[in-house]
Amino acid sequence: MTRAWSTVATDEERYRPLYARVLGLRFVNPGGVLCFLFFEGAVALAVLLALAELVSWWAVVVLPIAVAAMVKLNDVVAEMVVRTAAQVPEQERDRFRRQMEPVIGRARVPATARALPGGAASLGSLPGGAAPPSARALPGGATTDSRGVRYHHPRRATFDRPNEQ
Repeated sequence: MTRAWSTVATDEERYRPLYARVLGLRFVNPGGVLCFLFFEGAVALAVLLALAELVSWWAVVVLPIAVAAMVKLNDVVAEMVVRTAAQVPEQERDRFRRQMEPVIGRARVPATARALPGGAASLGSLPGGAAPPSARALPGGATTDSRGVRYHHPRRATFDRPNEQ
């Protein structure tokens, strides 16, 4: 029986792992190793938990069934996503792609803003060349306030090291 939304070709169906064929997975296509981990791994985990007496022996039956139910639920959700995406008109898809493209350009920076050699960006000084009231002077003409923000004095050179010129 071939379904219209099936993503696995009919020729390939017989080569799929038994686990995927029994669950009737159409959109999730696990390989052999993953199917082994889903079933035999769940059984082995349940046996180990039962031997450690952390769970009852019913877990050997219940845990693989619970894992299979979650795999099938994942397949059903994937089917709904594919069907919903197919219903979105091409015009809307193009608009969404345009909105998601990154915009590359240059930001305008005021001419009064200058970077300090220490890496911190300066905020400029107050009118008249004065520093903010909570600022303290640093060697080389730079000042910093109580938060550690550095301000550049426009008429003095600013260096991190006082001996540097």
